[in-house]
Amino acid sequence: MIIGVLNQKGGVGKTTIAINLAAALAAAGSSALLVDADPQGSALAWSATRELEPLFAVVGMAKPSLHRELPGLAANYDMVVIDGAPRVNDLARAAILASDFVLIPVQPSPYDVWAAADTVGLVREARQFKSDLEAAFIVNRVIARTAIGRDAASALAQFEDVMVLAAMLKQRVIYAESAAKGLSVIEVAPRSEAARELGELAKLVSGERQASRASTRRKRKAA
Repeated sequence: MIIGVLNQKGGVGKTTIAINLAAALAAAGSSALLVDADPQGSALAWSATRELEPLFAVVGMAKPSLHRELPGLAANYDMVVIDGAPRVNDLARAAILASDFVLIPVQPSPYDVWAAADTVGLVREARQFKSDLEAAFIVNRVIARTAIGRDAASALAQFEDVMVLAAMLKQRVIYAESAAKGLSVIEVAPRSEAARELGELAKLVSGERQASRASTRRKRKAA
């Protein structure tokens, strides 16, 4: 399964989620690959900082031919996570076309909700060539004990063809602290609330894909 983590708005926590999602999937027993498809190379820089043995492989592939080259490499892994490029361009389109599931991080801000339309537009465009492509929003950097996360989720419901995941990721210092060491949250604080949230996200993403496939099979049989 290939999961693309993308948003055309910068600063939404895309790389942080991609790294920690790959770690959560690997911790759950999957062989995982993280593909840095962002020209900024933040995931590769994180990997270079790391001193411990890697939980998962990391490769750079910021090229418009990603959707043609990645499937062969992905066949060697259970789960592949793409840290996609910001901005609407050929790199973002290639990452979406390469994906089975597109995860769209959105901060609980009206600006992020408005900007989400650009990424949704790319997903809809890709579905013309890949009809079974799935997508979901994940509300990120939610401030504890506020209703703003729920408000953002409600606002995102306007995009009826993109689900809003029940899981939310809260704003936590542990993300920056672990990244500075080239580590994931699940390694630094495996029993923390942040690790629990990431584990829930990993289960939801992989579970949504399986549920959708089963639903598609049932519909085909009924037809």
